[in-house]
Amino acid sequence: MKTIVVALGGNALGNNPEEQKEKVVYAVKPIVDLIRQGNEVIIAHGNGPQVGMINLAFETSSIHDPNQQMMPFPECGAMSQGYIGYHLQNALQAELEKQNMPQKVATVITQVEVDPEDTAFQHPSKPIGSFYSKEMAEMLVKSRGYVMKEDANRGYRRVVASPKPIGIVEIDIIKTLVDNGHIVIGVGGGGIPVIRKGHHFEGVPAVIDKDFASAKLAELLDADMLIILTAVSKVKINFNKPNQSNIDEINSEELQAYISEGHFLKGSMLPKVEAALAFVSHNKNRVAIIASLEEAALAVEGKAGTLIRG
Repeated sequence: MKTIVVALGGNALGNNPEEQKEKVVYAVKPIVDLIRQGNEVIIAHGNGPQVGMINLAFETSSIHDPNQQMMPFPECGAMSQGYIGYHLQNALQAELEKQNMPQKVATVITQVEVDPEDTAFQHPSKPIGSFYSKEMAEMLVKSRGYVMKEDANRGYRRVVASPKPIGIVEIDIIKTLVDNGHIVIGVGGGGIPVIRKGHHFEGVPAVIDKDFASAKLAELLDADMLIILTAVSKVKINFNKPNQSNIDEINSEELQAYISEGHFLKGSMLPKVEAALAFVSHNKNRVAIIASLEEAALAVEGKAGTLIRG
């Protein structure tokens, strides 16, 4: 039996609640295949479209109605964790019962600790929400203190920091659930970013990459395997070039060399391979896999995806 953290890509969740309810029915089937093989499975997921949708709803409402308060971004992240977890756990529970499997599923609203001195806070770069005109962007900078940047000539968007995770507040609760045979959904959307203030944690307007949060979760659980599920079947080098090729298996030193050579796109494959590298580098017995959702069970058997060793 292996302990496996599965990072579910946003492509498996849809762009609105109705679409999501339909898509998760199919997304959970490969995950249940892993559970049926006898593995302990912990699930993480993205939340990009969902948290953007929640943030936009409150933002638009507050712009048109001065009496409507803007919802802080950490709370938007918590809302997205709740409703994505609600859909995922229902779909998972239904599939488990359909296959006469006894496990129960729970979503843990998860806070992920970040370092307030992380340099990402000095260089916000993660775009969230909708596009605005230059005039509206300037108004939001003055009235709300947002950092706004022009995005590919399509208008201006708010940008927030994307710090690295350093801890998971609810890790002991997650461990207890896993140790008792339950399936846990955690660190949704990378987790709610928080900093420690004395005896409590305070949310900060930031976005933690869900692959890095998943790697931190896998590390703290001492998992055997981290599986990052995405829209492609394998990691590629020389992407979109005549000499493009798939990576079937690679060790950490070789992968680091490819990263240094700039083979992976910053907003796409780079965080996935960096998160995989961070996980396997802590323990040479661990492995990470990057694969498509449909091939998750095959990837664990070494028949699909890209295998990354320490």
